[in-house]
Amino acid sequence: MTMDEIIGFVAGLDGVLTLKPGPGDGSPELSWGDTFFYYAPDGVTPTKTQPFATVVTKNYPGDESSRLDRPDTFRVNMFAGKDAFVQWTGHAPRDAASIEGDASAADTVIAHPVYGTVGWLAVVNPGPRTEAAVRELLTSAYGIARSRYERRAESQAR
Repeated sequence: MTMDEIIGFVAGLDGVLTLKPGPGDGSPELSWGDTFFYYAPDGVTPTKTQPFATVVTKNYPGDESSRLDRPDTFRVNMFAGKDAFVQWTGHAPRDAASIEGDASAADTVIAHPVYGTVGWLAVVNPGPRTEAAVRELLTSAYGIARSRYERRAESQAR
C-alpha cells in the first residue's frame, strides 16, 4: 500500500476531515508532509479530540524506533481500542511498553511505539501481509471516532 492509497481510502470515508500540514498554514514545521484524519462531518478541525489515524513520514522527538528517516519509509497509525489491540498484540494496551519487537519492521502490525499504551497500533510501510488488516483497522478507528462524535453531539443536544 502506498501513502496515497491509504490517504485516499480514509479520506473517502463519510465525514472524514483530512489535514495535510504544510508551509504557510500555521502548523508546526515538524508536521509538514504528514497526514491526520478526524471524524468531522462539519469540516471543522476538532479542538477536543485527537485524530483517529495518522500517516507520518519522519521521526518525531521520542519516537525514533520505527526509523522513519530511511528513504521511502512511512508509518500508518490508528486507534484500535482495547479489544483489537489485544487481538493483534496479545497484550492489553497498558502493557504495550513491555512488548518486545522491532518497531521498524515493515509490513507488520505493531503496538505504536509511543501511543501503544493507549490502544494505538501502527504499520511501517504496509504491504501484502498487512493491507487487509490496515484497511480493517482504519475502518474500525473511523467507526470508533464517528461513534464518539455522535455521542457527544447527542449529549450536547440535550
